[in-house]
Amino acid sequence: MHQLTLAEIARGLADKKFSSEELTKVLLARIAQLDPQLNSFISVTEELALTQAKAADVRRANGESGALLGAPIAHKDLFCTQGIRTSCGSKMLDNFKAPYDATVVAKLAAAGAVTLGKTNMDEFAMGSANESSYYGAVKNPWNLEHVPGGSSGGSAAAVAARLLPAATGTDTGGSIRQPAALTNLTGLKPTYGRVSRWGMIAYASSLDQGGPLARTAEDCAILLQGMAGFDPQDSTSIDEPVPDYSASLNGSLQGLRIGVPKEYFSAGLDPRIAELIHNSVKALEKLGAVVKEISLPNMQHAIPAYYVIAPAEASSNLSRFDGVRFGYRCENPKDLTDLYKRSRGEGFGPEVQRRIMVGAYALSAGYYDAYYLKAQKIRRLIKNDFMAAFNEVDIILGPTTPNPAWKLGAKNSDPVAAYLEDVYTITANLAGLPGLSMPAGFVEGLPVGVQLLAPYFQEGRLLNVAHQYQLNTDWHTRTPTGF
Repeated sequence: MHQLTLAEIARGLADKKFSSEELTKVLLARIAQLDPQLNSFISVTEELALTQAKAADVRRANGESGALLGAPIAHKDLFCTQGIRTSCGSKMLDNFKAPYDATVVAKLAAAGAVTLGKTNMDEFAMGSANESSYYGAVKNPWNLEHVPGGSSGGSAAAVAARLLPAATGTDTGGSIRQPAALTNLTGLKPTYGRVSRWGMIAYASSLDQGGPLARTAEDCAILLQGMAGFDPQDSTSIDEPVPDYSASLNGSLQGLRIGVPKEYFSAGLDPRIAELIHNSVKALEKLGAVVKEISLPNMQHAIPAYYVIAPAEASSNLSRFDGVRFGYRCENPKDLTDLYKRSRGEGFGPEVQRRIMVGAYALSAGYYDAYYLKAQKIRRLIKNDFMAAFNEVDIILGPTTPNPAWKLGAKNSDPVAAYLEDVYTITANLAGLPGLSMPAGFVEGLPVGVQLLAPYFQEGRLLNVAHQYQLNTDWHTRTPTGF
């Protein structure tokens, strides 16, 4: 049962081949057996899962149906879940139990999804390797000595290891797409505003976006359907109708215009990955797509702009964690200043502290114009590049990451080397565009992803291209040895 996709689970439940309770028990046993190798879960919610599974079975017995009714999933541990620890992978929130459900959690629960637990993540979503978590690093099921990517690495590792069929993630600079690429999954970052951020603990508010991680584009369509939609509680949510994503999967790719930016194939890209990307292009050409070279001239400025804007927003968002209202508090503070300093110094890990300091510096009175304002101007130029490109093409294609998954600890002494792994993904967040990563092959036994970008609110187009590609390739069906 653990090899079933979300779509196959929906059909199996509808045909009464098994119940949600039976499936949930199988997957909970599998998590208990295999997750100690991976460390992909922070909390396993066995009691809640069985209660939800039984309720889903009753709803089906009463004639209800739905692709997510009785389907087991997990949430990245920055989605607030009522009465359950929501830690953000941090000591700061180790004792925090959310008093409400995030909109994404509430919507998926209403659709009948069964929550198996909360997945491990880089602390406050800051990282590209899932090594900054207070609860320890997550391992890549394809090679336990390698990282799974971050910050949604727990969700990615759990789905890749067949501990569950799909999970939620968040993407601030590639944190869904990058771990999807490094673990052989399909991961989708929707258009900014497509999925509610209410109850999703913020890292960088103008960049964060929730989305699905699954093995196939078909499953991502199912999960996104349950997540997407306008939310009046979120001021950045956009009141745009949500199409039927599953209905658009089987459209023809005949005449689809695909742009391949020449800037993607620079010296920083592993030539073996470049070859796999070219193979993906050929596969899509066989399906009727037309490919042309395009240019994104301001892409070279994306990383410096991102690593000013994101830390600046983080320094503001994380100022609320002060040892007073909720979360970690230091022992026996001498005075208020000591309380603030020690609570934050002891509660936040090194990567979070680094980004808070960078952000506070960029926003300080003498440097705001020189750094933050300039980074926002570059952000606009990057968006303009994409708008110009989408006048010529329907989809932009390229690598998701410049390298396969690296060994655990390999980049810990050089944060900039880890930041460079986001070079292809962060532009979509800066521009607010939807992006998808799908499996494209392997390099020395480690998965590689190909990234697709589309105009605003064209998630259906991305899912359609990925689904047609997956009907004609088998990369997404490969399973890591031992899982």
